[in-house]
Amino acid sequence: MTTTTTSTTTAAPITRREGDDQPVRRRRRGASRDAKYAARFLLPFGILFAFVMVAPILYAVYQSFFEQRRSGLGFDAPVTMFVGFANYVATFQNADFIQSIGRVALIGILQVPLMLLLALGLALLLDSKSARFGAAYRLIYFLPFAMPGVIAAIMWSFLYAPGVSPFEDVLAPLGIHLDFVSPNVVLFSIANMITWGWTGYNMLIIHSALKAIPAELIEAATIDGCSGWRIAWRIKVPLVRPALILTGVFSIIGTVQLYNEPQILGPGSHIAPSVTSTFSPIMVVQHAADLNNYNLAAAMSLVLALGTCVVSFGFLKLTQRHSNEG
Repeated sequence: MTTTTTSTTTAAPITRREGDDQPVRRRRRGASRDAKYAARFLLPFGILFAFVMVAPILYAVYQSFFEQRRSGLGFDAPVTMFVGFANYVATFQNADFIQSIGRVALIGILQVPLMLLLALGLALLLDSKSARFGAAYRLIYFLPFAMPGVIAAIMWSFLYAPGVSPFEDVLAPLGIHLDFVSPNVVLFSIANMITWGWTGYNMLIIHSALKAIPAELIEAATIDGCSGWRIAWRIKVPLVRPALILTGVFSIIGTVQLYNEPQILGPGSHIAPSVTSTFSPIMVVQHAADLNNYNLAAAMSLVLALGTCVVSFGFLKLTQRHSNEG
């Protein structure tokens, strides 16, 4: 009797603990099964991402530490040698690369704020109560972005070409004789081409953010007597600030990738002689690759990518700090 009583009193807690663990184990098994399914679905993307994105970056890093040296007046086979950070030192000593970064930075400082202000203004106009034919205007504003960049650059090259440009016929009666491809003006001409192509795209992002603002908020401000301008400035613009930051980051990255416009105006058509084959950083990288200096081109590409990340994240942190202080 004593043995039976003892086994009964000790078995009950063990049975209860096992029962309590069963739901936990079932949840763990379910979570493990879901994780396996998710991994199977993500595996093709992971392989493609590693092959298309990660592998080229790692190969560029590897190539940037080597150099091909030739001897025998170039008739002998090149010899690949490890040179450490020599290509990175050569990148920062390359005058064309440094000057191209300065040109792109100047274009970005002048063009990006103007383009975002224009996109914001167009989005606010389309979102106003008095706007009519909003769908048609959205399509019209978006059409320049839908046009391939190279085609748009060729079109603008004809509009800028001296002796062909219709702008000359419009400005000449006003006493204005402006050469759009002269060395002092070509930067503004390229900035205008970028603004024309990307304003509609940024406008759509900002306009989508405006559509997400609760209608009750606008209605309450209207009942309180706020004018359309005060509603736009005090309510709509602060609420679409994340969209403005997003478009700002996109614009910074797009400006660093400047290629089509100067390539068409300069080496592609010789309309603007001042636009050389080393006008923008990407063109400098391509020029180095054309000279078979792929190792230097790899180092330049990595420096350019790292600089773009630093500027983009710096812009994000700066805007977030102002948002938190506000």
